[in-house]
Amino acid sequence: MAYQTLQQEYLQIPVVTRAYTTACVLTTAAVQLEIITPFQLYFNPDLILRNYQVWRLITNFLFFGPVGFNFLFNMIFLYRYCRMLEEGSFRGRTADFVFMFLFGGLLMTIFGTFVSLVFLGQAFTIMLVYVWSRRNPNVRMNFFGLLNFQAPFLPWVLMGFSLLLGNSIIVDLLGIAVGHVYFFLEDVFPNQPGGGRWLKTPSLIKMLFDTPEEDANYNPLPEERPGGFAWGEGQRLGG
Repeated sequence: MAYQTLQQEYLQIPVVTRAYTTACVLTTAAVQLEIITPFQLYFNPDLILRNYQVWRLITNFLFFGPVGFNFLFNMIFLYRYCRMLEEGSFRGRTADFVFMFLFGGLLMTIFGTFVSLVFLGQAFTIMLVYVWSRRNPNVRMNFFGLLNFQAPFLPWVLMGFSLLLGNSIIVDLLGIAVGHVYFFLEDVFPNQPGGGRWLKTPSLIKMLFDTPEEDANYNPLPEERPGGFAWGEGQRLGG
């Protein structure tokens, strides 16, 4: 009975969020069990171009380090904000969400080459958080019960938290930069005088991922609690 309930809950997770978070967890488990090593996963342009190890273009987004606080922290934020984007502004637009993944991943891969980053999963998470926060500017957040602020400040608060933990903020800055590029091209520039929509999901991706109308009885994860935990709890203003 418990297994069936767990399976049902798992299958209710939107498809892109489910696929990505599952891949991240399985990759980390494989490293923990010493089935593979991080050296087989990290981003290395030379090995990709000269040895044709093209899987590194994907696997560097799937490994968040050994199981510990950083891993759990990143997984929680990845799951929450990826799911809320997919069930919120991308609901019924799976192809557009996949295209955002591809666009963000491509930009990070290009920029990562110049700043010598070997794993880009955390930057990708920050990108998702940034896009969600800009699309939900009126949500008030609470971080660890210490800070109260509006959603657009969340990526910067996370960057400050990384700094306090002694981590490099280059990863956070990369995620914020790529998130801002996507948000500007998708949400800001098309609404400017003389602007236009530069980001258009290819028809092939639409054909593969867009699905018929969703079940009207489907209950998405409520955005009124965007953090879901003490370090990212929030509520809409005026709600």
